[in-house]
Amino acid sequence: MSLSKARSINIAILALGGQGGGVLVDWIVGMAEHAGWTAQATSVAGVAQRTGATIYYVELVSPQDRPRPDAQPVLALMAVPGDVDVLIAAELMEAGRAVQRGLVTPDRTTLIASSHRIFSVMEKTTPGNGLAESEPVAQLLRDSARQLVLDDMQALAVNNGSVISASLFGALAGSGALPFAQADFESVVERSGVGVKGSLAALRAAAELARQPQAQPRAVASGMATAARPLPEKAAAPAVQPLLERIRSGFPAPAWNILGEGLARVLDYQDVAYGTEYLDRVATFVAFGDTTLVTEAAHWIAVAMSYDDVVRVADLKTRPERWERVRREVGAGADEVVGTEEFFHPRLAEVLGLLPLGLARWVQASPALSAWLAPRLDKGRRIRAFSLRGHMQLRLVAGLRRWRRGSLRHAEEMQHLQQWLDLALDLAPQDAALAAEVLRCRRLVKGYSDTHARGSSRFDRLMRAARLLQGREDAAIALASLRDAALSDAEGKALAQRWTSLQLPASA
Repeated sequence: MSLSKARSINIAILALGGQGGGVLVDWIVGMAEHAGWTAQATSVAGVAQRTGATIYYVELVSPQDRPRPDAQPVLALMAVPGDVDVLIAAELMEAGRAVQRGLVTPDRTTLIASSHRIFSVMEKTTPGNGLAESEPVAQLLRDSARQLVLDDMQALAVNNGSVISASLFGALAGSGALPFAQADFESVVERSGVGVKGSLAALRAAAELARQPQAQPRAVASGMATAARPLPEKAAAPAVQPLLERIRSGFPAPAWNILGEGLARVLDYQDVAYGTEYLDRVATFVAFGDTTLVTEAAHWIAVAMSYDDVVRVADLKTRPERWERVRREVGAGADEVVGTEEFFHPRLAEVLGLLPLGLARWVQASPALSAWLAPRLDKGRRIRAFSLRGHMQLRLVAGLRRWRRGSLRHAEEMQHLQQWLDLALDLAPQDAALAAEVLRCRRLVKGYSDTHARGSSRFDRLMRAARLLQGREDAAIALASLRDAALSDAEGKALAQRWTSLQLPASA
């Protein structure tokens, strides 16, 4: 058999783990081969934990492009810049990276991309808002591709009961970039025999979308705040109804929606009594007559009262909706078994935090006992949450929720919370704006273990700054600038520089 260099259609696909990139490749190859074409697919795996996408590469050669029937085409193993006819990206920033690599050219490439975001590790680990802006990337795509299909393919797939690979395949069909009819696309999905109904619905919806004019394709705005839902008229449980009525009768109307969100959060975290305690704390700010102060209190007190702990983590990891989301993300069929392996690394501090206050204090008072326990507890543990044993272990920890309010961790969190609120209440009569900024500083405290300790340290320093700034005309602005500096880098250099520029005592 002779070899020939035939004209091929070159397709590059960038997909993250769980987005069905391999399924999408199989559909394209299956459709082409069913029509008598030659198809070859390769892939280069990305890195785990959302630091890189897997790059799939497909080359298709039609029978007509072979010089002789017995000629075997010579096909490449990897996408080459400037030589890609179709690029499919299952996430907006991956489409931008493809442009950076030179895989998208304005005179040749049809670009199909989802506008939704899956945030990278760097975006999520930045202390403040580390999310990259989406609109500049969307504009880059508009300027770089010959033809662009850009929309939220993830939402489209979910709304049609499928996964993103089906909507991307449909967008490919509607784009006209391949010389196959939509019936050919649908046939290969039907032959796959898995999730056919939902996949076909998503395929057809995406194909119709791709055929529409897209002069200004939509993109998701990074860091866009989600508006609070309206306060419901009727509570889901009778015991909660008095709390809703209290919000309407005892708080200013502009704060109702955020109070409803905060109440829902603390109820989900603990119980109705905890929800009552939440409203009691927010109510202490109503007397100042400042709606902004009440709104900020409603927001950040809810965050502070629903602090992260091992109990909360175990609870979230065993909820049915999480399993449904995992199955959806990996594209699992109804008959497929999907499991997760959870990694826990509790230290002595986390274990003591779960214990009743008296017992935990007794252990802390014994350095010898603490030294003996620490190396035995400070070990990473992998729990197979889909097994009966693993699931029961997590449910046992989650069940400690009923005793949480008697634990050492809760006592420490509530003491810290009360000191913070006392400071805001002391400042509010003279400077409500500064008090509001004190409340907003709670944003620094998050997570548990080392993450919590680092955030709490910076938070405490800003509380000392608030005392030092009291009485200055620029107090609120200065504290806000310190908070922004504290959130801007993990090393604390920006905070130190801003602290010095405000001429605050170095020892504070």
